[in-house]
Amino acid sequence: MSKKPSKSLAQELDRYITPFRYDGSGKFHLKDHKTNEKGDLDKEKAQELLDVNKKRLIEFQEKLYAQDRWSLLIVFQAMDAGGKDSAIKAIFEGINPQGCEVHAFKAPSSKELDHDFLWRHVIALPERGHIGIFNRSHYEECLVTRVHPELLAKEKLPQKLLTKSIWKERFEDISAFERYLCRNGTVVLKFFLNVSKDEQRERFLDRLEDPAKQWKFSMDDIKERALWPRYQAVYQDIVRHTATSHAPWYVVPADHKWFARVVIGSVINAALEKLDLRFPRADKASLREFDEVRKALEQEEKRGHTKKSRKQPHAQ
Repeated sequence: MSKKPSKSLAQELDRYITPFRYDGSGKFHLKDHKTNEKGDLDKEKAQELLDVNKKRLIEFQEKLYAQDRWSLLIVFQAMDAGGKDSAIKAIFEGINPQGCEVHAFKAPSSKELDHDFLWRHVIALPERGHIGIFNRSHYEECLVTRVHPELLAKEKLPQKLLTKSIWKERFEDISAFERYLCRNGTVVLKFFLNVSKDEQRERFLDRLEDPAKQWKFSMDDIKERALWPRYQAVYQDIVRHTATSHAPWYVVPADHKWFARVVIGSVINAALEKLDLRFPRADKASLREFDEVRKALEQEEKRGHTKKSRKQPHAQ
């Protein structure tokens, strides 16, 4: 894709960002969001954009790490086979692993259940200068535990706190938590990979057919698939109540993985671009020291050349 010098990357790729962004203003209905959207792209054009985004992301990450002021938290939520793992692999290819961590949150351990529901996510937050990726996240505590109330019972909350208001309270707690992160220099990007039930079926069948993918399949996936309407209703509730201007949701059409990756990569790059990341500039004292070190190294090189020339054998 050709870049116009007068436009930033975010402006160029805005058509793959704004239509899928929801910040809590206005009404939200999940059914209004198409899962098979692909804009004006085909796979070939999408790959070009993906390559552009990957290159820019590598550059941004280097500056983010060097500047050591901001951090980036990326949240991925989706139904099973929604494409989270493959999106992470494709979008972050080439990223320096020293400044990026991925956390895949499974069922909480007994130790984690002895803490509040946000505890295990707090201790996994990215440091300044780092990118943190949550493959599933704190939102599972308003999703799976809501679809399966027996899981909420295992969290050992005092009985009098288990009221009908608990989900509203958790939405409030999460929104306050994300606002706190933003106020302390962590940019929060939240992606819901919106896949259709038909596409999920095709991906499950693909897993069953391919020996290299069979390990991903679990009979629990089929049990959860039977609860599809319930999950969709809860996801709609989550997005509607936790989307804010400082931590909006991006409802990403996920039936075409290549289009989903364009949307996600474009959103991430646009967010990093707004931070005006720069390599730290050395102060005058450091520059003087650098000049002295440079001179010393150059003198060392000259001495080395002199010694080498003296050792050269005389021509016969």
